[in-house]
Amino acid sequence: MKLLSRLLISLLLAAAASVHAATIEMTVNGLVCAFCAQGIEKQLRKFPATADVVVSLEHKLVAVALKDGQDIADAELRRALTNAGYAVKSIQRTDTPIADLRKRVKQAKP
Repeated sequence: MKLLSRLLISLLLAAAASVHAATIEMTVNGLVCAFCAQGIEKQLRKFPATADVVVSLEHKLVAVALKDGQDIADAELRRALTNAGYAVKSIQRTDTPIADLRKRVKQAKP
């Protein structure tokens, strides 16, 4: 019975870890220059769960790729960007790889 319980707990923990999204996409107002993008990227890379960051001024997009099994709370992201002087309009969690977001942003440039 103990073995069955341990197996069940292990499966539940594994399932919970796989629920996290791979990427957090945010719509952010106030992005006007490359210096803004660098500042945001530097701020978001301070989070231990951050694997990569993409900032697009044209699309008002800030995206954070998360390390496997890790997460950053929406409130923490919002606080970091608000304290840096930006307005976070939306936060969406997706399974879109950050490389795909980079391609999409580059293709949509004028």
